[in-house]
Amino acid sequence: MKKIFPLILVSIIITTNSHALPRFALQQKDRCIGCHVNPTGGIMRNEDGVFFGKNVVSMISPRDDEFPISPKLSDNISFGLDYRSQFLYSAQKKRSDFQDMTGSIYINAGLSQKIDLLARYDFVNALWEAYGIARILPNNSYIKAGSFVPNYGIRLDDHTSYTRGGDYGLLFSIGAVQGLLYNPRYIETGLELGVNISDIGLFTASVGRSKFNGTLTTDPTFTTRIELNPRIEDIALMIGGSFASTKTKVFDPVSGSQLVLSSQLYGGFAGFGFSRFTIIGEFDIAKDYLADGQNSNALMVEASYQLIVGLEAIVRYDRFDPNADSEKDEVAHLVFGFEFFPYSFVEIRPQYRVNLEEPSIDNDAFVMQFHFWY
Repeated sequence: MKKIFPLILVSIIITTNSHALPRFALQQKDRCIGCHVNPTGGIMRNEDGVFFGKNVVSMISPRDDEFPISPKLSDNISFGLDYRSQFLYSAQKKRSDFQDMTGSIYINAGLSQKIDLLARYDFVNALWEAYGIARILPNNSYIKAGSFVPNYGIRLDDHTSYTRGGDYGLLFSIGAVQGLLYNPRYIETGLELGVNISDIGLFTASVGRSKFNGTLTTDPTFTTRIELNPRIEDIALMIGGSFASTKTKVFDPVSGSQLVLSSQLYGGFAGFGFSRFTIIGEFDIAKDYLADGQNSNALMVEASYQLIVGLEAIVRYDRFDPNADSEKDEVAHLVFGFEFFPYSFVEIRPQYRVNLEEPSIDNDAFVMQFHFWY
């Protein structure tokens, strides 16, 4: 663990995509599409999303008559951005540092009321994704084509959760994967179909090829997901499941070569929101993901409470078991922190991360993240 932790620590600082936060949707009794151009949430915000960031989530905001704000460059072209940096202190390394995390620019061109072209470029990490969205099917359902993040599980804006990548794949080369494959660099090129279920749910199915550093073979990946968002008076609920079938490459220490595995991922997730309190959770089983005939699983549970407007307390527990049939090989961490939105489009996020392993060592970390967006 002493050798592994510095690499995990590096994974915290590399990059974090700005995704839709599911707890915001639960708090507002809405869906991610309410604030984002992408029907599955994430990256560029629409006008409602800009209004939310300016007036709803922030402690202080400029009044429209004092300083009008709009993401529109013209009637049909809009832009957006995200930038994250952080200060990090490692108890094990006894040192601190400042790091760039991500810096993304978005642009959206509305070709019609039903068709959008959306692009993102991360100038810090030289990453991009771009796709077209055609909402031409019944009930505003859509077809998406291009390079995008497949819709699996709960999207978090912290990839160090083991359901979203864990150590970000830095340990792949030594056969110590910690987390599912949905790290910040995981993008597929392909097609996605999205079907709106009345006004309370969304079913998606996609087929594509991964662009992440050759981790996957050229065989396509198939991903499906369903999410329902029923409302019971003042209570907002989220429940759903995901499935992915893919090919993964793993290193076989016996033969000294890479093996190609036919992997399947099964997951369920749920969320509950009432007044200022939300809780979300996800559990995934990965079959033949790290080794032939071996089952792995990942767990994430996050609770949040809005103390006052612009300040939320967050607690998250993450756990990854690489081999369900083996004991004492799990890794886990507890994250305690706050999300402070002092002004429109400004976020400060202090976190203390307790790493859990056996035997225990002094390897906790303190992180102070700074996020600016539009």
